[in-house]
Amino acid sequence: MLFGISWESAFHTISQILTAGVAITAFSLLLYSFAYNLRERVVRAFIIILLCVTLVFSAESIASVSQQPLLIEMMLKLKWLGIIFLPATYLHFADSLLTLTGRPSRGRRLWSVRLIYAFSVFLAVLLPFNIIVGPYVESGLPAPHLARTIFTDLFAIYYIGVMAVAGSVLYRAFQRTVTKTSRRRMIYLLAGATAAAVGTFPYMLYGSGVFSKVPIIYYILVSLSSIGVAGFLVVMTYSVAFFGVTWPDRLVKSRLFKWFLRGPFTASIVLAITTIIRRLGVIWDEAYNAFVPISMVGMILLIEYIITLLAPIWERLIFYGSDRKDIARIQSLEDHLLTRSDLSQFLEIVTASICDLLQVKGAFIAVMNGGTLEMLTTTGDDSDFKGIESSGELLELSLNDKARDRGDFFFWNGHLLIPLIYEDPQNGNMLLGLCGFPWEEDREMEEEHLESINLLAYRVEIALRDWRLQQQVIKSMESLQPQVALIQQLRAASSYNKTSVLMDEVDLPEEDFVSWVKDALSHYWGGPKLTESPLLSLIVVQSALKDYDGNPTNALRAILKDAIENIKPEGERRFTGEWILYNILELKFLEGRKVRDVATRLAMSEADLYRKQKVALEAVSKAIIGMELAAREENNS
Repeated sequence: MLFGISWESAFHTISQILTAGVAITAFSLLLYSFAYNLRERVVRAFIIILLCVTLVFSAESIASVSQQPLLIEMMLKLKWLGIIFLPATYLHFADSLLTLTGRPSRGRRLWSVRLIYAFSVFLAVLLPFNIIVGPYVESGLPAPHLARTIFTDLFAIYYIGVMAVAGSVLYRAFQRTVTKTSRRRMIYLLAGATAAAVGTFPYMLYGSGVFSKVPIIYYILVSLSSIGVAGFLVVMTYSVAFFGVTWPDRLVKSRLFKWFLRGPFTASIVLAITTIIRRLGVIWDEAYNAFVPISMVGMILLIEYIITLLAPIWERLIFYGSDRKDIARIQSLEDHLLTRSDLSQFLEIVTASICDLLQVKGAFIAVMNGGTLEMLTTTGDDSDFKGIESSGELLELSLNDKARDRGDFFFWNGHLLIPLIYEDPQNGNMLLGLCGFPWEEDREMEEEHLESINLLAYRVEIALRDWRLQQQVIKSMESLQPQVALIQQLRAASSYNKTSVLMDEVDLPEEDFVSWVKDALSHYWGGPKLTESPLLSLIVVQSALKDYDGNPTNALRAILKDAIENIKPEGERRFTGEWILYNILELKFLEGRKVRDVATRLAMSEADLYRKQKVALEAVSKAIIGMELAAREENNS
């Protein structure tokens, strides 16, 4: 006896809790699986397995606690529906996995899967007629079950036979894997598939008299099988999560582990605690007590708190391995990243401090951007600052004075201007921008105020320097992204089929392609967006290198020009509607005219020009994609 409960009742309660836990785990993993690449046949087959397991254990959990015979019988029939379809889903999954390893079906395996599915549908139709299993046995021990028929034993033999065939196919897939990682994941799949198949088999032994005399053995067996099924379902989900995705391994592991802890683990623990408290309340003649909702809410908050608190620690220990230091640096960069919004907030504080300190009506900070001044922030009355950006005189004066020592001010048009200098030990001083405010030339500034202004200017220089360096890092990462994505795609595709690493048909990232084309065209006559463009990795560009003395920039420039020529209408050039796309590209990018000049030349508003420009860039992108696919086909032939 334990707290007034017999050992048999205690193990019965534990088996019910664990059965419900399997149902929760299977349903949670089912939801998680929809985040995978559903185009993969392996993933779709695994989702059907999870659906069947969810149906089996959910129906069993409801039937074991219900007191209504009609509801119990309906749940038991639903449980058998899931059991009936499990063999077909396992054979489907095994066939998909073997196909993934480079051994597609020649027709026999495919038709076997279809026939087993058709036979499962036939058996499901027979369920309401009490042929596969009989009606509900109300006094059945050790748990509610349906009466056995001769077809129940025949189905058990069929179940074992199909599962054995599926297991042999899975083993063939395991033998075809070559890498150490893929073989390890195949072992996980084999173990998980075996556990889930065996874990549902005890439900087919109801009414056979095997457990009716000693129910506690049945409860212990069900509890152990539930633990095994839940654990190996997670293992199978982990293995399947790598199919069809290009995420790094650490990201797949981390996402699954977080979801498992916050989803099925938390729900199962809360269910167990509340069920135990409720059962104790029944024994102590208080079926419902205040501890039930209190314990439920308290456990949810406590578990979520522990997960959040320990997440950074277990992520570093479990998933990062030898890459711990590199990933920590990247995470530190993300945590300390100075965004444009952060920079603007800081500069607003600086300009406001200048206004308060010197009692001037306004202040501004402008930065150098591509050889021109760009107003970044203003405070107070900004009417006097409107000519700053467009003043060629000020720009020339600033560039001539960029060799000044830090702290040197100069006057221009009623403003005191402070050059913001970045002292580069390798390339010398570099002008980052200007800080200015209205000031009379003959007005003296107190020594204390002068020191404060110099200190503020120095801190602005640090912020602008760091922000510019971060932008260079981000641009470098953007230029690397397509190549890294390609490697991840090849790694994911070749994990179970080594010949995939040689594939040429890699999907072009069309969602980014237009922006790459636009960036390259914006620096058509020179600039980092052309010389560092992701388009340089295209096969069509690499193939053109021999025609341009191995210069990739000239080769890309020629490909862009050819793509623009591809959308050029036939005949003599005109400024009519059919020529509008070509004229926009030719005038704005190839000739480098300003937006206003192009809009005036084509007799349209600037807003309409931008809309038409987007269409023109999409047309150029499609033309380059067509050239790339043709180059790949030529290489393959």
